[in-house]
Amino acid sequence: MARPVVAIVGRPNVGKSTIFNRIIGDRLAIVEDKPGITRDRIYGASEWNGKAFSIIDTGGIELDDEEPILKSIRMQAELAIEEADVIVFMCDGKTGVTGADEEVASMLFRCGKPIIVAVNKVDNIGRMDNIYEFYNLGFGEPIGVSGSHGTGIGDLLDAIAENLPELSDVAYEDDVIRVALIGRPNVGKSSLVNAILGEERVIVSDIAGTTRDAIDTPFEKDGQKYVLIDTAGMRKRGKVYENIEKYSVMRAMKAIERADVVLVLINGQEGIIEQDKHIAGYAYEAGKATIFVVNKWDVVEKDDKTMHQFEQKIRDHFLFMTYAPVVFLSAKTKQRLHKLLPVVQHVADQHSKRVQTHLLNDVVSDAIAINPPPTDKGRRLRINYVTQVTVKPPTIVVFVNDPELMHFSYERYLENKIRAAFDFEGTPIRLFTRRKSDEG
Repeated sequence: MARPVVAIVGRPNVGKSTIFNRIIGDRLAIVEDKPGITRDRIYGASEWNGKAFSIIDTGGIELDDEEPILKSIRMQAELAIEEADVIVFMCDGKTGVTGADEEVASMLFRCGKPIIVAVNKVDNIGRMDNIYEFYNLGFGEPIGVSGSHGTGIGDLLDAIAENLPELSDVAYEDDVIRVALIGRPNVGKSSLVNAILGEERVIVSDIAGTTRDAIDTPFEKDGQKYVLIDTAGMRKRGKVYENIEKYSVMRAMKAIERADVVLVLINGQEGIIEQDKHIAGYAYEAGKATIFVVNKWDVVEKDDKTMHQFEQKIRDHFLFMTYAPVVFLSAKTKQRLHKLLPVVQHVADQHSKRVQTHLLNDVVSDAIAINPPPTDKGRRLRINYVTQVTVKPPTIVVFVNDPELMHFSYERYLENKIRAAFDFEGTPIRLFTRRKSDEG
């Protein structure tokens, strides 16, 4: 199910990013514990009162410094109007209503979507009176918040949750594998869709950005049902507002959320660039099974070592996704294309695999015997038992005497032992440490 989208808009320096980080803070902190994942996020996810939603910080999108300020504001508001289900209009309680605020308000007023006015920097009771002039913007009762102190965030989230729509998803049978293709523009996503289907179902062009939205294409191969979700190419953050593709990151995120398996396409001719790591990071954070697909392999000059060397470069650049297999192919010539779908089916199976508790505990017990947990100030971590609580991705809870004693390196060690025993190729594993008394 794709989540509803909330956009935070407003003029510069009103604290959009601070509020954004407050709302997604827990998730962002978890992401930063993993090595190799980009820190600069314009898109995140949160949940409040049982309602999950995606959120975009338009202030986090870097625009050309030469662009006039009002044009920048207008483009941010356009993004919200175009894509969001709920819009948080962020203002500054210290400065009061400004002409730039009124500029944003005039653009939002006609969009017909729920608008929540949040007045930031209301850091104490004395500033509460400052919010009243924001009634003049015409969107009803403003909500006073403080990004620096965290006050009012619950009220803001209550208002967001009340306005979130109930979204319906395209219904597919449980045995259908949903595959999203993501990657920067012109890596050959549409060409790969056509090659897999064996017919020209999606418009193919050499012009980057031809595909502007997600396209679902169901098909069946060797008795297995699939749905291919083709997405618009992702631009670098500085170019995300280019006219034809300014919404592509958000649309690709929606496709990732709906997928079981994500194909991260890399241009074999150009090699790996920084943006490829950004894109793969989205799939990792969403907990999806992932395959690196190196396309345009037909035009790469190679010898018997080239493939191995390229795969090693992928391992070096994507340290946080060493579990993801790599497939080399050419969508244009269909070279090695036959290798892709068997890998897709395999990683989909691993993504939904459930391991019995006693088998997990046997593996962890052996791992502890080989390498006991280290001590911390004289205290040693004691692992009572482990159990898998869900799939897609496989999520395992480790019950211990004190979660603070679980060092990141030992958690990684346990994960590696579990992978070695049960495969889990292509899928992330989520390990959570809980105190024994936290059970139930």
